[in-house]
Parts: sequence; C-alpha cells; structure tokens
Amino acid sequence: MLIGENIADRSPAIKKLYNLISKVAPTDSTVLLTGETGAGKGVFAQAIHKLSKRAEGPFVSINCSAIPESLLESELFGYKKGSYTGAASDRKGLMEEANKGTVFLDEIGDMSLALQSKMLHVLQNGEVRRLGDNESKKIDVRIIAATHKDLWKEISLGKFREDLFFRINVIRLQIPPLRERREDIPILIRVFMEKYNKEYDKDVIRVSDEVLSVLMHYDYPGNVRELENIVKHAIIFSEKGIITKADLPSGMPEPALLEAPKGDVSEAKRILGESYETIAGMEKRLISETLQKAGNNHTIAAKKLGVSRSTLWRKMKEYGIEK
Repeated sequence: MLIGENIADRSPAIKKLYNLISKVAPTDSTVLLTGETGAGKGVFAQAIHKLSKRAEGPFVSINCSAIPESLLESELFGYKKGSYTGAASDRKGLMEEANKGTVFLDEIGDMSLALQSKMLHVLQNGEVRRLGDNESKKIDVRIIAATHKDLWKEISLGKFREDLFFRINVIRLQIPPLRERREDIPILIRVFMEKYNKEYDKDVIRVSDEVLSVLMHYDYPGNVRELENIVKHAIIFSEKGIITKADLPSGMPEPALLEAPKGDVSEAKRILGESYETIAGMEKRLISETLQKAGNNHTIAAKKLGVSRSTLWRKMKEYGIEK
C-alpha cells in the first residue's frame, strides 16, 4: 500500500481492486483495464507500475484515440533520419523510451488495424522497428492497455484483431464507475481539494452540507474525471474558504429535488471532517504515529508503512519529523 493511501475508508469495490492489483503488479503479465470513460483507468495503471519491479523504470502513457494514425505510428515506434519529409534525425519511439519500464496504451480499442498488427509483433517478439529502418531493436517493456469499448463486439465488427485481444487480455481488471462506489466520493473530493488549493494558491477547507448532499447524490456520467472538474470549478470560484452551491458548475441538481440519499452523507462528513486535513497532513500524521508505535525504530516503521527505509527518511526530512 502506498503511503497516504487511506484504504480503510475506500469502497468494497476499490478494496477488492487494490487487492487484485497487489497480486498482479509484481508479475510482468500484460493487463487490460476496462471501464467507462473517466473511471480512472490511468490512475490504476500507474498504481500497477508503482507496485511492480519496474517501479524505478519509466512509465510511458499514450492515448491511442487522441493522436492521428499517421503520427501515432512514429510516436510509438520512432523513425530513421530521412524516412519521411521532416525526419531530420533518428528518433526513438515511446516503446523504446519505456525500456525496462511500463507502457500504458489508453483506448487501445481506437487503434487502427495496421497499428494493431505492429503492436502484436511487439508483444510476440519483444522488439520494435523504427519507421524507415531495416533492423529491429529488442525492448523490455510491460504493456498495460485500457479501453471503454466492448472489444468482443469490435472483433465481431472486424475492427479489432482477435489475436491481439488474446495477447492483451492476460489479466483483465474492470474499473467500476463512480456511481457504483459512492463511498469513494468524499476521499476523492479531499484529494482534488488539496490538488487545486495548491495549484491556485487557495485555502478552501470545507464543503457545505448542501454541496456534499448534491455530490453524494449525483450519478457522474463522466465518472471521476467529472468529479475532479466539479471540484476544480468550485475551488476557483470559492471566496469564503468553503464550497457552497453557488460555487458548483451550472446544471448540477438542486438539493430540494434530490431523492432519498444514494450515498451515506453522514459518513462522507466524517471522512471529510469539519476541518479539512490535507493528504500531506495525513501522511505526516501516519508516519509520526507509526514511528511512535515502533519505538522510533526506522526499520520496523518502514516495514509497517510498506516502504523502504530510504523513502521513510526522505519523508521524515520533507515533513520535519525528528529522527
């Protein structure tokens, strides 16, 4: 478990997912993450990387749907000087850049059949060939792929290669949508409040009961990404250190029109707290309490926290915790 990750208050679905990730991460198996757009597949891909034996290596992410096919090939595989107009020098592709690390192929279901064929070659042979090159280069990477599409349906439509599907579908993890894990909403609110307080130099420390009720009821068609945007908007417009209904984006439901609670608002208030504690504050407190329980034995404390002694020392220095 990563320091500061408050698993105790997470939803059963996410606890189960983290348990699976802890088993999958140490292996080199290819992983396919499925789930709706915005559900947080990229976050879980990074978690797998950080908990793997490749954690010290690069984590390279590329969104296959965001880059035109003509550019995606050169981005992934690189090119030789003179291979096309504008190729003034040799250039490594992202697959080579990620050597000894992890490549995250987001929205792989949008990759063209031609590129799927090349990706299949990478998975089968562990090598890449730059555009315009006659020789292949061996690489050592782990592939994590993600999609919001039904790949079986894409296969039946002739839009996705069945052999590539079987290569990437070694370990499949389904990321549940936010509406099915409402217990995670207050924790995510805290994370995003800390992020945007820091980014915009704000000091918003509370969420009004009215707003919390709205956020716990909302169904989030855009999932975690939508919640993040809502909190970002609220932080920008908040003027009194508390997020009120007036700070939310237009189009959010009115509290008076809400049905019976879909999420436990009282539990959410407990997690958020009357006064907002930052994730950094939680981390500092966790380290201090663990050191105290371990009799200030750094080796024991590091083991209990699930980190190396060097990481513990770095965190102690960062937070001004006496040795």
